[in-house]
Amino acid sequence: MNILNLLFTKDGLIYQIARNKSIVEEKSYFVDEESPENFIAETLDHVLLKQRFDEIHVISALNHFTLMPEGFSEHETGFDLIAFNAPVDKEKEELMLSINEKFKIQFYYTFPKDFYKKIKELALPVQFNFSGEKFLNSIQYKNGKEIHINLYHNQCEFFAIDNKKIILYNNLDVNSEVDFLYFVMFTLSKIGFGINETHFFAYGETTENETFISELQKFVKNMKIVFDNIPNKNFILN
Repeated sequence: MNILNLLFTKDGLIYQIARNKSIVEEKSYFVDEESPENFIAETLDHVLLKQRFDEIHVISALNHFTLMPEGFSEHETGFDLIAFNAPVDKEKEELMLSINEKFKIQFYYTFPKDFYKKIKELALPVQFNFSGEKFLNSIQYKNGKEIHINLYHNQCEFFAIDNKKIILYNNLDVNSEVDFLYFVMFTLSKIGFGINETHFFAYGETTENETFISELQKFVKNMKIVFDNIPNKNFILN
């Protein structure tokens, strides 16, 4: 069985092709100053036509989301709730829902409608999910105060967990590793997590963001790199 895994980030698209649970191909595309206007859309077209797939799994790490308790059913307000965090365009965005049963929370998020249509038009089995839900479902947690940080290219998402309860989730689009550090430390001060009592766990592009990791280690007492992305092994896609 050939499965196409797609991960959409702030300025990029990462894909994996898996065959019988083995990753046979993985590649990342990121927008830069020389990229054409429709670079990601054209890249998606190219990837979808690479070969015949049996299934497609899509993960969105785009920063258009809101977090609600499990059981919230006023789905028609999803766009309005997301709009408190980020501007939304109902004509260009598809409203999506991902539920995390372990923590009894759900994410409303939006996904570009043109990408959604391109994928659905293939008439293949498709699974859509939000990166926050996949991240939360992939981590191991204990008792006490914990910060789990998943690093991307120019982006990071993190959970603050206290005694197995979600205190906060955020997904940040930033262009500086110093900004990562500022936002994480600012969050600690706002939610009352002391630096010495909090355990930090990092995942994803930890090598690419080594400045952030090394600076964070200067301030915190308990820090562990759990997963470092290497070729054919991406934390969220795997």
